[in-house]
Amino acid sequence: MRRNSFRIALSAAGLLTTFLTCSSYAAKRSSSGGDSSPITVVIDAGHGGYDRGGIPGQRVSEKEMTLDVARRLRSVLQASGYRVVMTRDSDVFVPLGTRTAIANSQRNAIFVSVHFNSATRRGASGIETYFYGRDSLALASAVHHYVAGGAPSENRGVRRRGYFVLRRTNIPAVLVECGFLTNPTEAAYAQNASYRQKLAEAIASGVRSRGSVASSRSTTRVATAESIPLQPYIDQTRVTKSKKSRSKRSAKKSTRRKKKTSSKPADIEARVASSDREG
Repeated sequence: MRRNSFRIALSAAGLLTTFLTCSSYAAKRSSSGGDSSPITVVIDAGHGGYDRGGIPGQRVSEKEMTLDVARRLRSVLQASGYRVVMTRDSDVFVPLGTRTAIANSQRNAIFVSVHFNSATRRGASGIETYFYGRDSLALASAVHHYVAGGAPSENRGVRRRGYFVLRRTNIPAVLVECGFLTNPTEAAYAQNASYRQKLAEAIASGVRSRGSVASSRSTTRVATAESIPLQPYIDQTRVTKSKKSRSKRSAKKSTRRKKKTSSKPADIEARVASSDREG
């Protein structure tokens, strides 16, 4: 009788040990995205060095705001156990190709590029989140859910666009536009340290919750404590045939004209080439 009781006790202890081991392993896999290595977050502070960011005559420097938010985001994520790699950690210029190379060299990683917006119209305002690859939509949805949801600014939505740093990365990647520095109200927000801290914490919340984004098959569009809705998005990667034909006609006409010095063609060229800029 004693021998049977002893065997039962040993068996129960063995089952308990196995259960605890499996639970610990499952928790580690959950926090690491299913890989044995911890998740690495590559944080990209937009612009830097001679590239001030924004538009000519802009009073608030974008490169300074992005670096500050990026550093704060690093601290928040490291406190949560993430491994963090910065594309720049000082006021230096880093080519776009180098930024994507840094991202693509990391295993089990995601890429978050931090930017602020600008426009010639002072009234332009709001938060935007960009992605390109389909595997990045969940990350974009989660980040935008928290950043736009916590900011006192207009929600301009999630957008799909072929920015260089999104197009050339092989890992889930997003670019967050944290407001317009050319808008007096949003510029004032950005210059407040506590607001930049809130932005960093909101982005970090999105990173942590990227696995809780509901699939496109979900019947509910309301976020619960367990899930975040997959965000609808504006696809800005498509060019209609009419636009293409107009561009071709314009190109033919331009070859017949004499070259003129004008700011308007330069502005048009800048907009056409925007997909190869940072944002």
